[in-house]
Amino acid sequence: MSKILIVEDEDIIRSALKRLLERHRFEVSEAASVDDALSHLKSNRYNLVISDLRLPKAPGTDLIKLAEDTPVLIMTSYASMRSAVDAMKQGAVDYIAKPFDHDEMLETVNRILDQPERPAASVIEEAEAASTDAGTMGMIGHCAPMQMVYQRIRKVAPTEATVLVQGESGTGKELVAKAIHNYSRRKGEPMISVNCAAIPETLIESELFGYEKGAFTGANTNRSGLVEAADGGTLFLDEIGELPLEAQARLLRVLQEGEIRRIGSVQSKKVNVRLVAATHRNLKKLSSEGEFRLDLYYRLNVMEIALPALRDRGEDILEIAEFLLGEACKRMDRPNLRFSKHASDAIMQHDWPGNVRELENAIERGVILAEGNLIHSDDMGVVPEVTHSTRMPPQVQSALPSVGMIPQSQRSAARNDGTKAPEDLSLEDYFQHFVLEHQDQMSETELAQRLGISRKCLWERRQRLGIPRKKAASKKSG
Repeated sequence: MSKILIVEDEDIIRSALKRLLERHRFEVSEAASVDDALSHLKSNRYNLVISDLRLPKAPGTDLIKLAEDTPVLIMTSYASMRSAVDAMKQGAVDYIAKPFDHDEMLETVNRILDQPERPAASVIEEAEAASTDAGTMGMIGHCAPMQMVYQRIRKVAPTEATVLVQGESGTGKELVAKAIHNYSRRKGEPMISVNCAAIPETLIESELFGYEKGAFTGANTNRSGLVEAADGGTLFLDEIGELPLEAQARLLRVLQEGEIRRIGSVQSKKVNVRLVAATHRNLKKLSSEGEFRLDLYYRLNVMEIALPALRDRGEDILEIAEFLLGEACKRMDRPNLRFSKHASDAIMQHDWPGNVRELENAIERGVILAEGNLIHSDDMGVVPEVTHSTRMPPQVQSALPSVGMIPQSQRSAARNDGTKAPEDLSLEDYFQHFVLEHQDQMSETELAQRLGISRKCLWERRQRLGIPRKKAASKKSG
């Protein structure tokens, strides 16, 4: 039986991982820090050490040398992907990115134990590729949803497929369009960007498709439209849900036939454009309401890329904030400014309904108002919640999984219908019960505190288990 040492300071994660490995016949020991792990390593021999990258007092990578001949698997969030590259270069046998599912963890553990000589170079290349995607695509962030965005861009960009980018206002949809263009075979050709919501409805057709002299009052010359201007390149239509039905019909002809006809003309002209569209609206719902052509929707939705809201990007928020601060300091000639700890907490806790655009404006305000070298939360107009320790209270720890956390009706039903009793609930079952029962009354911060995990870990688990945030709870957490 293989012996594994888990080194993780988040109690709930460590316990869940221990139960998972023990169910698959591994002998498991636990440690909460590097010092704690070292005492285990001195008195026992292990086949594998699984360590979180970020631990109190010392990083998990310190165990690579301390464990000597025992392989060390590093657990890291996507926000720390660059550190994963360093871990591999220091001698870690492999890394696994949080959030991971049970099958992924078991597959990684078995592969390491069965094939300890896996070439480190290939793993380093994988990690380096993941850490550089954001920079080469002109975007910032390494969270799991953004990794999916980068992956889809890499796959769809070299094709000629139409792309629909979905996301709230201010999330950076035009950056995705630019990345698709720059990774495509059309990168040397023009990219024309049009915000459909910014052009009056009476002018949008003439702006997009052009017009012939005399087509309407004021049409004194022939004029080509923006679709023609993008010939050979990429046309990006932002907020395409605002496009009038008449213009939708003309755009559908461009996609189906590869040709346009200027307003007032009887002649069609061939064009070769690659279309990337973006919207924050539900186009399928608009179609059912008669506000958007269903045939155009299906033409647009060949490949969909969903951009996450800023509030759902975990530690990416601080990385983006630091970048925006640097840019604002350059523009305003205010070097050496940095965020106070209070300001950093406020940035992480704010809900950011306006997304990156709102964050950028708040930081610009902070740079203007800051006195000295520190930007405080009130300089940005962002007030943090009062936070306490994110460790789970001892009485809750001792009750995991706590029968008291589950409604009486559910406990009775479990006993009567022969399903799993509460004491047999997995970590995922417990988490789901607790969040669904308490999210209407608690903010995200309060939920995380009661569960003994960070807000970021709470978000990651919501994503993995498919538990959306309640709107009311989201407002509280800001």
